[in-house]
Amino acid sequence: MIELASSRSDWSVLRPLLFESIGQTLTMVLITLVIGGFLGLILGVVLYGTRPGNLFENAIVYRVLDVIVNIVRPIPFIIFLAAMQPLTIVVVGTSIGTVAAIFPMVVMCTFATSRLVEQNLVPVDPGMIEAARSMGASKLTIIRTVLIPEALAPLILAYAFLFIGVLDMSAMAGYIGGGGLGNFAIAYGYQKFDQTVTWTAVIIMIVLVQVVQGIANAIAKKLLKRQQ
Repeated sequence: MIELASSRSDWSVLRPLLFESIGQTLTMVLITLVIGGFLGLILGVVLYGTRPGNLFENAIVYRVLDVIVNIVRPIPFIIFLAAMQPLTIVVVGTSIGTVAAIFPMVVMCTFATSRLVEQNLVPVDPGMIEAARSMGASKLTIIRTVLIPEALAPLILAYAFLFIGVLDMSAMAGYIGGGGLGNFAIAYGYQKFDQTVTWTAVIIMIVLVQVVQGIANAIAKKLLKRQQ
């Protein structure tokens, strides 16, 4: 008869593994957010700027980028991990481990961020951009001093939402030996029928999300008050 529950969790063994898993998750998430978030911001500004009637209107560039983003974004990350394996090997030299997980995470994060950035830049008042243009401001200056600052509050909330998505991606890194809380929950919780371990990982991830979302909400609230 298959045993459906394990004996009491041995935290003298599990505790170091848990701390290591938290470190791996934070490493993957932070590196992905910094690199993918920055590249996505640039790509999102380009998507917005090449739209018809915008700063550097270019229908061909916009259509090509729009199609690429629409192709990549809907792919489930676990499938994307497998599809990116050959390119991951070329870029990082291996398809196994934390670094190998970070590369496809950065790629996916870049495309996901770009759409979030574009969508949050679209509502910016065109009148403000035209006013900056009439004063002789360059396109780069308009982006830096008008466009981004005006959309900063919703962008911060968008990046908080992105954090949740990246955390979700990191949970799948265990499939390629990337470690992290997701792998900890599966390997030492689910596969050993230990619900305590599984729920410990779940609660830690929930706390991480709540902390980041709370900070983002507070910052966005202050920025919105300043703009009023």
